[in-house]
Amino acid sequence: MITGKSILLVVTGGIAAYKSLELIRRLKERDVSVRAILTKSGSEFVTPLSVSALTGEKTFVDLFSLTDETEIGHIQLSRQSDLVVVVPASADFMAKMAQGRADDLASTVLLATDKDTLIAPAMNVRMWEHPATQANLETLVRRGVKVIGPGEGAMACGEFGPGRMSEPAEILSAIEDYFSTPDEKPLAGVKTLVTAGPTHEALDPVRYIANHSSGKQGYAIAKAMQQLGADVTLVSGPTKLSPPQGVNFISITSAEEMLAACQNAMPSDIAICAAAVADWRVAEPSKQKIKKKNNTEAPTLSFIQNPDILATLSQSGPNRPGLVIGFAAETEHVTENAVSKRERKGCDWILANDVSPATGTFGGDENTLFLIDKNGVNPWHKMTKDAAAKKLSKRIADHLTLNA
Repeated sequence: MITGKSILLVVTGGIAAYKSLELIRRLKERDVSVRAILTKSGSEFVTPLSVSALTGEKTFVDLFSLTDETEIGHIQLSRQSDLVVVVPASADFMAKMAQGRADDLASTVLLATDKDTLIAPAMNVRMWEHPATQANLETLVRRGVKVIGPGEGAMACGEFGPGRMSEPAEILSAIEDYFSTPDEKPLAGVKTLVTAGPTHEALDPVRYIANHSSGKQGYAIAKAMQQLGADVTLVSGPTKLSPPQGVNFISITSAEEMLAACQNAMPSDIAICAAAVADWRVAEPSKQKIKKKNNTEAPTLSFIQNPDILATLSQSGPNRPGLVIGFAAETEHVTENAVSKRERKGCDWILANDVSPATGTFGGDENTLFLIDKNGVNPWHKMTKDAAAKKLSKRIADHLTLNA
């Protein structure tokens, strides 16, 4: 829980600085106290007034403000928070941190703080990939600085690649992770299988059938379960995500490969099927690239049904997990379709969500779920996928405790 926590936010220069305002808003919604330091270059993109309007606090800018030094001082400012967050962290500011420079208020506070620091880098792809920046990053990580992102995408400069700052929802999840690391491990020793991501079903050596699943929800679940002590095996289709630390990661491509990996992971105490598995595949994929004929004739493809992984794992037998949880990604009649799916598949719980394009669920960082079990439908409010993963993991832990 981050309610009641205190964050010192450092906003440095860069076009991504405007996203710091959204982060402040999200933190304040959760009753987090936020104080902010705005660097000189940061104030070229957002104003002290806009930051103060959202934090409800004075925004600190000048290292040599006598009033600020009298009332609080940079030493006190550096230590009156639970976590220091730098959003965005520019290449220049990362260099200052790595070198231990203290030539403005923000760098002085970071040098004087006794609290942990989380940074969200943001810069041009060439600047991010430069050996100097990577060396500075290695230095900061070695010193214990926590890093979120950067992601890959289109940039304001027109280039594309790594260096795009993580979205406010992702940074918020990282902050929640920092304060939510459990001291106890209620799922210690619980063997857990999690599936995630899409599957790719080959048409020929260069084409395949797939879907828009990013794998974010499944990866978040694997991480949350591992944090509660579970022994996690994550079976994932192709994604751009890095596997969570501490899990047994198995990379697959097709639905048949995913089923084989899941069966090899049995027996397990819990199975959580969050993957978006393709329902169909081509009966006989071409061994060569399918070529156009006369530019008019479309190829005729014969499809067969893929194995039903959730239904297979839900079948009664000696290897059936004690708790099997599925996902139902729907575009209409969300809860009705999910209730029917739970009955057909034979699983214990279903988590239903609306993946219509307008929701932004596929590839996004937030989810609105409905947990469906034998007792009915339990709606969850919209939250980050990391928060949803933690909520699910806690519910699993409570369920196992009640049924021990």
